[in-house]
Order: sequence, then structure tokens, then C-alpha cells
Amino acid sequence: MGKVSPVSAKYIIQANITIDGVVDRPDVIGAIFGQTEGLLGADLELRELQRSGRIGRIEVNTDTKAGKTSGKILVPSSLDKAETAIIAAALEIIQRIGPCNSHLIIEKIDDVRISKRKQVIERAKQLLKNLMESSIPDSQELADEVAYSVRVMEITEWGPEKLPAGPAIEESDEIILVEGRADVINLLKHGFKNAVAMNGTNMPESLIPLCKEKTVTLFTDGDRGGSLIIKEVTARAEVDFVTKAPDGKEVEEITKKEIHNSLRARVSGEQALMEIGNKEGPNGGARKPFGSARPMPPGRPPMMQQQPPMRAPLQQQPLKRKELTEEQKKAFSEMLESLVGTRGAQVLDDKLAVLGKVPLTELEPTLKSMGRGVYAVVFDGSIEKELVRSCERADVKILIGMDSHVGQDETRVELLTANEL
Repeated sequence: MGKVSPVSAKYIIQANITIDGVVDRPDVIGAIFGQTEGLLGADLELRELQRSGRIGRIEVNTDTKAGKTSGKILVPSSLDKAETAIIAAALEIIQRIGPCNSHLIIEKIDDVRISKRKQVIERAKQLLKNLMESSIPDSQELADEVAYSVRVMEITEWGPEKLPAGPAIEESDEIILVEGRADVINLLKHGFKNAVAMNGTNMPESLIPLCKEKTVTLFTDGDRGGSLIIKEVTARAEVDFVTKAPDGKEVEEITKKEIHNSLRARVSGEQALMEIGNKEGPNGGARKPFGSARPMPPGRPPMMQQQPPMRAPLQQQPLKRKELTEEQKKAFSEMLESLVGTRGAQVLDDKLAVLGKVPLTELEPTLKSMGRGVYAVVFDGSIEKELVRSCERADVKILIGMDSHVGQDETRVELLTANEL
């Protein structure tokens, strides 16, 4: 007899059989062929289908316990779905095997191609991963790698201790004093070529005379170790300014924006020691950002290029909050909820009628073009200072957003957030 190889089979019929008696495997196979003979017509005759290779070898696994036989039947098929389902249903008519009653039920029909497809997908994932790991990097990655290599090559050694330093350490009037080589590399990466490292927490002797000749900014990590370095260095050398990385971060890992912000917030050495003492004292109170006790000192930060001036804070008289009616709160809340995920805004008049709906990117130009006819603005986003200034110029009374980065005492516009509604 012909048979279907498991490799070429498309479907596998799985059936469970229970027999009230003891029978052998050939008895079960004989009953399958004998009791289905002539049932489905010549085209679906099991013997002919198996002879032509469209039905594979029927596997029967039986187990006898306490005078009863149970087992599993597997029938591989290369027929189409409908014909395979008909063959499977025909097997359930078998109710007797030899002298014993039996009960056969189809458990399921497995599509062999599904498991093969899963295998193909998993293998494709593995091959793609290997390809991505070994493929040529794109142009941006190549540019970044080359630029990083150049910056590392620009690191020089300074003094008898061969301290890591930027190439502009000698000709620059201002220097940045940091803790280690990684800090110098990060500053060099972002354009600061006048940094020198102490190579640890103890200040080398060769740096003491250098601090007398240059304007020195001590730049430490934003942790307790940074505070200890400030105490040690300011006690031994003339340090003009002191600054720290954001709380919990190290100089070697902060971004260019964070570096600029830290250098703008630098304070004098005496002021830094005073702030550290206030934080560590028994009555230090709540922790404040480093350098917040006094304004930025005159002059630009110790950088290689001039930085744009800081924006002046809002100079507006605070507005006493008005109590909104329940109807207004409900209306604003519904509008805000409808805008979630849209990055859009609704412009309202004093009767809370919608004057227009615009994308968030066009909100400020819209307010400028509408003049003073806007009463309230509801938008999907955070309230920022730039938007508040635009609302003030347009004489907007109420501004409603998801959250706010501006305090109510900084503006005369009424600010509301989703939590307040």
C-alpha cells in the first residue's frame, strides 16, 4: 500500500477511542477500513486513498487496563480541508470492533503547515537578528563613531601627573575642573575643550598654581561625593565658581542641554560651601536645586562659544482665581476629554461656544490672528510659558491643559488642568 510521508501530509486527524474489551491494533485498523467501506463513494474510499498516497499510514496506539482498551488514532492526509473533514467524520461511525462495543470521537484536525509556518517565522527572526548584528552600520552611525574617535584623539595630557585635559587648556582664560577622564570626554563631545580632570577625588598639586592663573569652574557630580569634592578642592585652591550636575547624575552621562544649564547656574565657591552647609545642617529644611539661592553671576559660562541669554521670567501680576460654576467645569472637562490623544485645541468665546478647532502647532498663530476675541482655550498638552505669553497678549482669560509647568502666580491667565476639573 502507498502511504503519505509525514513531511508531505497537510493535515493530521487525531481521534480518541475507547473499547469495552480487549482488542489488538490490527482489529482497530480492520474495523476502520471495513466499516467505512462504500460509505463515502469510490472517490473517498479509504483503501483507494491510501493506495494512491492521499491518505497516509494509520497509526493506532492502544493501552489495556481492567479489561478495557483505550487509545489514540492518527490519520495523515494530503486531501483538501473539506475532504479531510469528511474522512474524519466518517471514522466516528465505528461503534464496534470485533465482539466489543467501541466509542470513537475526533479530538481535532491539525494543520501541519501551521507548525511549519511558525518554524519558518522563528528561523526568519533568528536570521534577521544575525543579519542586523553583522550588517554595515548606516551613515549616521559611521559619522557618530568617527566623530567620537576624533574627540577622544583630541584628549591631551597635562602636567607632571599627565592629567586628562582638552586641547584648549593652555590658551583658554577659563577652565572647567572635573573629576575623571570620562567627564572630560563628555564635555569634549559637546564642544567644551577647556576641561581638565583631577583623576580622582584628591586634587593634584600641579593644579593649584593653574587655578591661580585661570578662571576656574569646578564641575562635580550631583551626589554627596560631589559635595565632598567641593569642600576638599575649595579648601586647597582658588576656585572662582562651582556647579554640579543634576541630582543623581554624573558629569560623564549628562546631555549638552544639562551641561549648559549647570554652567549657567554656577555660583561662587563661598556660596557653594554655604549652600552645602545649609543642606547638611540640622535645620537645613527642604532640599533646593544647587545654585538656586542666588542669581547667575555676571559674564558668560566657561564655554568655547557664546551662549544665548536666558529668557526673562514672566513679570505679570498674579490673578486671583475665579470660582467656576459646575456647568463650566463640566463643559471644560468634556472638551478636554474629547481632545485626549488628538494634539489639538479648541478656542472658545465668553459663552463657551467653539470658535474653532486647530492643531496644537497652529494654536499660537491662531491666537495672534484672532486678536482679543478669545475667552478660553482648551488643548491636549502641557501648559508652557511660551503659550501662556501668547494667551496674555491675546487677552485670554482661561487656559486649560492636561498639566502645567507654569505656576498660577506667574501669570494673570487662569490656568486649569485635568486634575483640577
